[in-house]
Amino acid sequence: MTTRSRILFLVFIAVVASLGTLIAQAPKKPAIAYPNDFRHWRQVKSMVIYSSQNKLFDRFGGLHNVYVNDIGWPALEKTKLFPDGSMLVLELFDVSNSMGAIEPRPGHKGVYVMKKNAKLYADTGGWGFEVFPGSDEKPTLKSMTECFGCHKEGKSRDYVKSAYVE
Repeated sequence: MTTRSRILFLVFIAVVASLGTLIAQAPKKPAIAYPNDFRHWRQVKSMVIYSSQNKLFDRFGGLHNVYVNDIGWPALEKTKLFPDGSMLVLELFDVSNSMGAIEPRPGHKGVYVMKKNAKLYADTGGWGFEVFPGSDEKPTLKSMTECFGCHKEGKSRDYVKSAYVE
């Protein structure tokens, strides 16, 4: 190996080591725990996405129940900015049509969580997002920007899609 090759090899090793250090020091997405008690929160709304006329049908087709915790309730009710600690949960069920009634099938299709913390989640409008598929309580979301991509259009409502309906 020539001197030039050795120098280039050492530079390459130094660059790879530096990149590894930077990646290891990159801030990790703070974990959002599965909210076991969300069915005791206030229910915001229910809806059914039942056909491909809705652009979200492929991913979110089914029965939606949306809940908000006590911290977020006053902001939702008055359409204000949500304080840190606010949480919203969307539980999604597959549905069946039985004798003229649309009913949820047993077991969640997924549980989707939004948690407000303006400092931790500054890149996504102050909201952290998490996805729990099926009835599994293990988070699976790889990037919060995946969720925020749809929510960012709702900046005037603090990125929350659900509205309080009297």
